[in-house]
Amino acid sequence: MDIEEIKKTYPEKFESEERIFSHIQRGDRIFIGTGCGEPQYLVRALIRYVESHPTAFFDAEVFQVWALGIAPYADEKFRQNFRHNSFFIANNTREAVNKGVADYTPIFLSKVPDLFYRGLVPIDVALIQTSPPDDHGYMSLGVSVDIVKAAADKASLVIAQVNSEMPRVHGDGFVHMDDVDFIIPYDEPILEYISEAESDIAQQIGKYVSRLIQDGETIQVGYGSIPNAILSNLNQKRHLGVHTELLTDGIVELMKRRVIDNTRKSIHRGKTVAAFCMGRKETYEYIHDNPAIEFRTIDYTNNPLVIAQHDPMTAINTALEIDLTGQATAESIGSLLYSGIGGQADFMRGAVLSRHGKTILAMPSTAEGGRVSRIVPFLREGAGVTLHRGDVYYVVTEYGIAYLQGKNLRERAMALISIAHPTFRPWLIEEAKKRNLIFKDQAFIAGEKGEYPEHLEVYRTTKTGMEILLRPVRMSDEPLLKDFFYSLSDNSLYRRFISVRTDMPHERLQEFVVIDYTRQMVILAVIQKGEKEEVLGVGQYSIDETNHTAEVAFAVRDDSQNRGIGTELLAYLTYLAKRQGLLGFSAEVLVENRPMLHLFEKMGFEIEKRREEGVYELKMAFLSSNRSARETY
Repeated sequence: MDIEEIKKTYPEKFESEERIFSHIQRGDRIFIGTGCGEPQYLVRALIRYVESHPTAFFDAEVFQVWALGIAPYADEKFRQNFRHNSFFIANNTREAVNKGVADYTPIFLSKVPDLFYRGLVPIDVALIQTSPPDDHGYMSLGVSVDIVKAAADKASLVIAQVNSEMPRVHGDGFVHMDDVDFIIPYDEPILEYISEAESDIAQQIGKYVSRLIQDGETIQVGYGSIPNAILSNLNQKRHLGVHTELLTDGIVELMKRRVIDNTRKSIHRGKTVAAFCMGRKETYEYIHDNPAIEFRTIDYTNNPLVIAQHDPMTAINTALEIDLTGQATAESIGSLLYSGIGGQADFMRGAVLSRHGKTILAMPSTAEGGRVSRIVPFLREGAGVTLHRGDVYYVVTEYGIAYLQGKNLRERAMALISIAHPTFRPWLIEEAKKRNLIFKDQAFIAGEKGEYPEHLEVYRTTKTGMEILLRPVRMSDEPLLKDFFYSLSDNSLYRRFISVRTDMPHERLQEFVVIDYTRQMVILAVIQKGEKEEVLGVGQYSIDETNHTAEVAFAVRDDSQNRGIGTELLAYLTYLAKRQGLLGFSAEVLVENRPMLHLFEKMGFEIEKRREEGVYELKMAFLSSNRSARETY
């Protein structure tokens, strides 16, 4: 229907703006549509009315989830007329809230509609924005269904800005003309949300997160440069599904590329489900009348029990700060209110409840231009705990991935310190020691010498077809190494250490995991078992600066021997040693350890052997014909 048809069919819906706004009374509670769906013209018209009628009403309370556009009602000059109350703090209302001239109501977004329906937060007036009505009289709420539908259902007075720029979106967001009191037609561009440019840090985080996303998973991703970087790194995935509160440009791009096709979702198969959209005009054009997209109310999209029905569900969010025990805040910096609980807690809890679900917290390691660590000993005083210790499975920064699920506090602290910014790691180590979170004698190597060399990670396929990851050891790998060494038989331990000692306490394990990468190298051969890594083999060398060689040793789990793992470990260690300019290896090998001797011999080294008391002392010079020199790592 065009406007003239609407006026003929529903003449009672059209009045002058003066008369329409005169229905607002003192003390009314006014709801304004969310984010990019904000009815900008209605807000401006409301302010014009107040300016021309300064005593028309007082103490009206203005509710909004996300004030992305203009927010003049939060201006102090209108303090007698309006008091802003937000369920989520945005940039243009943050100062007012923290000054105490506006309010913040902390609540899970999934529960906001319930406040309206139960009358705990009565809505007297709803200012909404819609598409023009169809032939049946239904208007679409377009880019913002979320809590807007509930507000429109419960408001005593509903004023709609009908805007032909608003897309018509399938799902729950339809309002009939009979349920609207007044229409103000006004066409204007829908608000666009353009994220910050993706930084190198955001891209690195995106690459790490993409490793954790498997084909066929259903995902939820938040907003901002980091979520955008995550989405841009998913181009090689297949058959992803989306169940989210927010639909972004990045999600639409993946839909266009058929990376997201929703074909393997447990529920709503074939549909991208969201509650609202913030993006560019091109994204709004894509969602218009697109049957592959459904917008549902936020009490459905964000219901943890609905989210949990997706198998598997992966929730990806970000935080302002996380402490070494795994508590995170996304809503405040100390006592400074910054955003809100939002829907993050809904989705993280729903993913935890999902059968094969996982939660990922992706965040830069620092804030304020690198001056502040986002990984801290404990959350600052006054901070709201948005995510509890049990909500977070993975934490990702530009320095790597920390897996927290099932980890004790000591293991969590070490994992998080290992992905903190190197500048802050010594401080975090000392603070963790003071608080008895980690061992009092925990060793640590500061600076570049102790910084994890991620570029040395390589995947290899052994002669028996086993795919393994060869990577340097991390400081947080102590539990993995403990499991590895205790999995070895007494005979394997004896062959590795030429000692009858079979214990592997913390003090001894530290020698393997806290290393100066410029003087030592420890390489793990690992496979992924579900959410966890399992170490199948360990190889290491320590440089002897006197003759510019290195002492080498390695061990492979008994149940993984004769599968080519030792060969790959030794080949890679040789490659790394040559890169450092070393001339060869030395080793001590039991005379009876024929498999180890055979391995060294087949690598093509020039070997000198000296036998003493059942042990061969080997000196192995590198040759250009060594196998490792021919291979590219």
